[in-house]
Amino acid sequence: MAVISTRDLTKTYDLGEVKVRALRGVSVDIEEGEFVSVTGPSGSGKSTFMHILGCLDRPTAGQYVLADKDVSKLSKDELAIIRNGKIGFVFQGFNLLTRTSALDNVELPLLYNGNGMKAAERHRRSEAALAAVGLADRAHHHPNQLSGGQQQRVAIARALINEPSIVLADEPTGNLDSRTSVEVMDIFQTLNSERGITILLITHERDIAEYGSRIIGFRDGKIMADHATGARRIARDEMAALPPDVDIELDRESAEPVKTGA
Repeated sequence: MAVISTRDLTKTYDLGEVKVRALRGVSVDIEEGEFVSVTGPSGSGKSTFMHILGCLDRPTAGQYVLADKDVSKLSKDELAIIRNGKIGFVFQGFNLLTRTSALDNVELPLLYNGNGMKAAERHRRSEAALAAVGLADRAHHHPNQLSGGQQQRVAIARALINEPSIVLADEPTGNLDSRTSVEVMDIFQTLNSERGITILLITHERDIAEYGSRIIGFRDGKIMADHATGARRIARDEMAALPPDVDIELDRESAEPVKTGA
């Protein structure tokens, strides 16, 4: 069953004398529970595509159906309800409040959705989300007390707090080293395989894209490639068994992990 379906999706930005055609007739179906990596060079349209799928932007023309709803025709308030309830977002820059604890950062979406949830329940759910990404012992640390990988885990926990069926991740490993990127991608694969969450991952890195079960390639606002992949995985316990001075890199040809360092 397709949870996301687009037909002839176009997006044109009017910059006065110049019109930029970011999307040029994109038609695609994404099934419930898929892990899809979207790749392409800068300016290919992949981020515009994600913003439209995440109800952060509207197409100029074409149809976007999300869980049987024609999103193209919804009001701003209706779009906000979908963003809060069905979709979780993870970005490259983490987007955490620097003077707020990890727990409070994760809790923010529960405050925004206006459902009147009591503080005790918000705390319970936030603690559970942090535990799910391995940060139960860092709940009261501020972002400047956390590593980049830990901050991204907080951002993932925040994306999960409203129990979305879809997670959109825009370059989530862009600010991370190779080892930490592997750990973060392991979390995304676990969310997909164990919870059945549909994952859409935007990346320009081929080795990161290979974590998905399907790769869609963009160029010049069009889909130029769409194929299944081997969806490799490095288990978390395998990473933990490595000495601290051994780093992990990914072979660009085989997309298999190789050890570097001591």
